[in-house]
Amino acid sequence: MRFFIILLLTCAAAITYAQTTVLTGKVMDEGDKFSLPGATIRIAEGNRYTVTGQNGTFEFLNLPEGTYNVSVAYIGYQPFETKISVRRGQENHIDLHLTSAANALSEVVVMGDMLKGQARALNQQKNNQNITNIISSDQVGRFPDANIGDALKRVPGITMQNDQGEARNIIIRGLAPNLNSVTLNGDRIPSAEGDNRNVQMDLIPADMISTIEVNKTLTPDMDADAIGGSVNLITRASPNGQRISATLAGGYGPIRDKANYTAGLVYGNRFANNKIGVVFSGSYNNNRFGSDNVEGVWDQDDNGNVFLQELDIRKYDVQRIRRSTALAFDYKINDKHMLYANAMYNWRDDLENRYRVRYRDIEPIYNAADGITGYTGNIRRETKGGIDNAKNKNTRLERQTVQNYSVGGEHLLGSKLDLDWAANYATAGEDRPNERYIDFEQEDISLGQNLLNTRKPLVTANEDPANFNLRKITENHDFTKEEEFGAKVNVRFPLSVIDGQKGRLRTGLRLRLKDKMRDNVFYEYEPVAELGALSDVPNVYYGGNGYQAGSQYAPGYFVDRNYLGGLDLNNSALYTEEADPSEFLAQNYRAKEQIFAGYVRWDQDFSEKLSMILGARVEHTNINYTGNFVFDEEELLGEVNNKNSYTNVLPSVSFKYKATEATILRAAFTTAIARPNYYALAPYVSALPGDNEVQAGNPDLNATYSYNADLMAEHYFRSVGILSGGVFYKNLKDFIYTYRNNQYTTANFANDFPNQQNPIPVGENYQFVQQRNGDNVDVYGFEVAFQRQLDFLPGRFLKGFGLYVNYTNTNSKARGITNAEGEEREGAKLPGASPHMFNGSLSWENNKFTSRVSLNYTSSYIDELGADAFEDRYYGEQLFLDANAAYKITPKFRVFVEANNLTNQPLRYYQGISSRTMQMEYYQARFNLGVKFDL
Repeated sequence: MRFFIILLLTCAAAITYAQTTVLTGKVMDEGDKFSLPGATIRIAEGNRYTVTGQNGTFEFLNLPEGTYNVSVAYIGYQPFETKISVRRGQENHIDLHLTSAANALSEVVVMGDMLKGQARALNQQKNNQNITNIISSDQVGRFPDANIGDALKRVPGITMQNDQGEARNIIIRGLAPNLNSVTLNGDRIPSAEGDNRNVQMDLIPADMISTIEVNKTLTPDMDADAIGGSVNLITRASPNGQRISATLAGGYGPIRDKANYTAGLVYGNRFANNKIGVVFSGSYNNNRFGSDNVEGVWDQDDNGNVFLQELDIRKYDVQRIRRSTALAFDYKINDKHMLYANAMYNWRDDLENRYRVRYRDIEPIYNAADGITGYTGNIRRETKGGIDNAKNKNTRLERQTVQNYSVGGEHLLGSKLDLDWAANYATAGEDRPNERYIDFEQEDISLGQNLLNTRKPLVTANEDPANFNLRKITENHDFTKEEEFGAKVNVRFPLSVIDGQKGRLRTGLRLRLKDKMRDNVFYEYEPVAELGALSDVPNVYYGGNGYQAGSQYAPGYFVDRNYLGGLDLNNSALYTEEADPSEFLAQNYRAKEQIFAGYVRWDQDFSEKLSMILGARVEHTNINYTGNFVFDEEELLGEVNNKNSYTNVLPSVSFKYKATEATILRAAFTTAIARPNYYALAPYVSALPGDNEVQAGNPDLNATYSYNADLMAEHYFRSVGILSGGVFYKNLKDFIYTYRNNQYTTANFANDFPNQQNPIPVGENYQFVQQRNGDNVDVYGFEVAFQRQLDFLPGRFLKGFGLYVNYTNTNSKARGITNAEGEEREGAKLPGASPHMFNGSLSWENNKFTSRVSLNYTSSYIDELGADAFEDRYYGEQLFLDANAAYKITPKFRVFVEANNLTNQPLRYYQGISSRTMQMEYYQARFNLGVKFDL
């Protein structure tokens, strides 16, 4: 820190006497006055150049007094040239207005809003120094995507894991969500979930984001915990003039025959002679839907017979209400000093009822020849809901929130130094109050299994609700909260070792303070008077007619949700209450992390064609975690605290070569880390009687460290398009996997936990489950992408077509993974690495009408390593087909229609082999019709 202050003061003193000045400016579209990010501005004299930032602004430092020829190049726009004189002691500022290239050149046709959005994105991608993919808000708006996750799955190398029919967790180049990072305007977004660092992408509406920036290689000034990549969500900045935009839509979800509603509003303007800019955004989405779900667990006996150990048939009814507001403010003190503030609040309520029948503890019946003649087991019928109040409304309420508040400034100090600083506070949480369950059970019943088609396995039984007796009534309150305070400061000044070539040195400091906690509680209620059988209480029946997995899966009888919500569980005359520590104590933990970082980044041009970024980042992490030690169902035996610290040095170098003005080659050699999930680090131990299993956290986990190599070639078409291809390789040291040991004894426990009471009886074997570091993983693959307006085709109609396709191939090889018997597994793959990912869309646009058909495909991949290959869980292949269209009634008013998931693609997991279904959950298609007003 002392060195940084001395460096800053020295630079400030040096520039006080400089004989140069600064030129600032902004590049805008002449027609709609939108800022144009990623524009290249050149000064012919001295071969100086720079690139506009997200708000279209630019600056030239250390510029001698004089008159200069300034030119601007931007894909999809006519070239622009002008002259400007700069003098010391005066404000040297210029606004540059570019004209669309429509009809200017025969090979360039920019017809509508969609292509303008693509032009903004491609210009930023072209001029970025690292390997990125950019999606503009105009592109997002042309896909029928409700949330940011659905928009991201269009990007090369990205696939999404779904939840309730929407994209939630991001996988970049085959690397699982915990190996990637998500930021909002450069600040980390906390996780609303209790056990991991994943950012829930379905929490943020797509229409609240201006630009999505996917960084596939890191530079030293970026947070290092992003092995797969870093996704930066950029909110709207203040416009260059008044902007009012409103959206109103209604939709239909056929799976539950319910209507959906969407609304959005954007207002922005500049005041006080353009010194103050403000933009407000708001979004509301109310979606009533559901899902039909079948889940199974497979087993194999000593004779090789494979059968279902457990099967669920589930019916979900869901209402998802997503609200988001954002406010951005900037104050331009003068051309050299600017302050800004941003705030964003996202709030999502999931109101859910689940009706689940579970066939469990299934045991085969054998004949004398060890052949299976039948099965026995138990059947449970469970209703999931919540208390009858204004919040829960007889449903399970899951409220997730993410908030981010930031302030910062950008300052030009003299003519040779610029400084920027920022501070932010972010919080995320999940609250599930008054969540209730009631289930009735029938034990030791004869069962049948139909396994002729293991993709759709079925358990059969003769069931009568009069034979089901009350098993359990419970209510729980789960609460998770994460907070992060961040601060950073960066300085940049010219430093070139080659005469006549541009060079810049950047350095900065970063602070991140994180707090995470999970505080769950769980109660069981015993009725004072017997309730009777399932047939004796208010119940509902759901048959198989219309059930998406097949009519053979009839969910059957369940307790009515209104009856469950209306139970007066706090009335001691009716129910006795008892806490069940076995359900929550081991899950609760507290975590504190402190991350201190510093970096040096040197940008150097060697010629007009070749440039380099060389630098390093150092991150020091302190952790302080507290977990619970539990092996008695009645009490907590004690808290366990653990402190640790580690330092990572992360060097990197990347090159950019402009073979021609349109063709760019990139190479990067970088390093990155991924910190373990929160709950994996918590020092908890859970060994409950009767479970014959010990589960434990691992506070000694190392952060995964990755060495990365990337090569990429890009060719940009003047008619708004790109052809790109590249290869990548990553070597992950100390990757984290789930370790299992089926021969865990009292001696093993004494060795692993010498200071804890030993719960394992002498002579017995338990199963031990813990997150551990593996040896290393190689991840490698390639990606290709093509995007272009097909304006070379004859005729005005054919010129309106546009094509967008990309394909990514990923492979992996993991070493150091053992099975439950302690033997190293051969040929293990990295969980999350999908071998094949494909996106394609065909669009057509003219001045009034826009339409697009989109396809998204992801092949199956291993999702979680089991004790052996038989128990490995795979995420099944997915194929989504979406369509949308819009028509401009006036230049300011349009109508649009959207259709999602026309293939009725289920969420599917399988166990071991693709034909052995573990889960198949169907959502059906969704449809939306709306209007948009844009002034």
